[in-house]
Amino acid sequence: MKKTIIINPATEEQVAEYTRLGITEANKKLEHAHDAFKIWKNTSFDERSKLMHKLADYIIENKEKYAQLATKEMGKTIVQARQELEKCALICNYYADHAKDLLSNEIVKTEAQKSYVTFQPMGVVLAIMPWNFPFYQVIRFAVPAIMAGNAGILKHASNVQGCALALEDMFYNVGFPKGLFSNINISSDHVKAIIENKNIVAVTLTGSEPAGRSVASIAGQNLKKTVLELGGSDAYIILDDADMEKATDMSTHGRLQNNGQTCIAAKRFIVLDSIYDEFLELFTKKMKAAIMGDPTDESTYYGPLARLDLRDDLHKQVEKTISQGAKLILGGTVPDRKGAYYPATILSNVKPGMEGFDNELFGPVASVIRAKDENHAIELANNSSFGLGSGVITGNVERGEKIALKLEAGNSFVNKLVASDPRLPFGGIKNSGYGRELSDYGIREFVNTKSIWIN
Repeated sequence: MKKTIIINPATEEQVAEYTRLGITEANKKLEHAHDAFKIWKNTSFDERSKLMHKLADYIIENKEKYAQLATKEMGKTIVQARQELEKCALICNYYADHAKDLLSNEIVKTEAQKSYVTFQPMGVVLAIMPWNFPFYQVIRFAVPAIMAGNAGILKHASNVQGCALALEDMFYNVGFPKGLFSNINISSDHVKAIIENKNIVAVTLTGSEPAGRSVASIAGQNLKKTVLELGGSDAYIILDDADMEKATDMSTHGRLQNNGQTCIAAKRFIVLDSIYDEFLELFTKKMKAAIMGDPTDESTYYGPLARLDLRDDLHKQVEKTISQGAKLILGGTVPDRKGAYYPATILSNVKPGMEGFDNELFGPVASVIRAKDENHAIELANNSSFGLGSGVITGNVERGEKIALKLEAGNSFVNKLVASDPRLPFGGIKNSGYGRELSDYGIREFVNTKSIWIN
């Protein structure tokens, strides 16, 4: 039997191994999920809500255990791992409280005696999820999907299979029907067959652009709906009226949170010419002061990347950007130590056509870009194949709002780092994907929006 080997990215030590499923075993899990769905779809919102509140409580009760697991498997700092679990509980409670209203029938006045729109569950939804938020990314999909009456099958990233099994167990342990939510530890070679399986009605993926294209193609050939949340190269515009201390604090946290491995992290910092040098100097000082170290240490600001190959790929991108004319201000060298560590790195003089401008740098590397004026800053921000998040840092919120409305992204925040919130839809445009998660928009992605007409 093939094994999935889990390596701690901070120590390079093996921490666990898990047996991979063959396609026959995986298909049996899909059958069990479909059987569970046929029962679950007939439950009331009140029944679902009680279990979802129990799940929220269970997550908090086991927060430390799960946080340690995430840190061990993908290198997230223990402080941020705990915060991730707390946000999972928040999602559970939000949909437990609001799903009934979000999916309530909508009366439409027509010539009929009665006509309305109702939202009915579809079936088993396949979720292909990444390692960077091993609990939250999954919960963000599973909770609204299950509250809507669906079942979920998780194909999680291979390096966080301990988290994947923990997720499967937590749903079962609080009383959800066995098989309603389960993980299949399969190789990527089997994904096509799983999508094509008759028991799968839709697919959601959070991951890379190539993975999104592949999944969308397979699902499209089988006429199955997809929601894709792909990469991003988020631009943050720093205006000349910004508080420089706050702007650089936000920029430092935005680039180093989750060890720099966040799709909606600040990656391209577009700074107006008049404050460019001041911003760069202070930003460099704060990035340099951030402590890189053991992710289990409470004082660590950022830890290792999730895998050695990811660290090496990032370093190649940094070197390529420098060879194209960018200037290395900070970092940019692979540390002589065990673990997939990479230092906080700043590249200045970054321009369109360079690797650090055109493509996503998934790690603690910031591209600082000079803009002649406000209009040029907007032009640079929108000069990207991605469109997930964007931000504006300014002392004038009205000015910031006007710019935010012009930025080509699914999310544009003023004076705050882009973050998902259960009350707001989350997703991207362009090569960052399509469809939405969270809020009423997200929970309605995987339902049959059905018209009823009665004479």
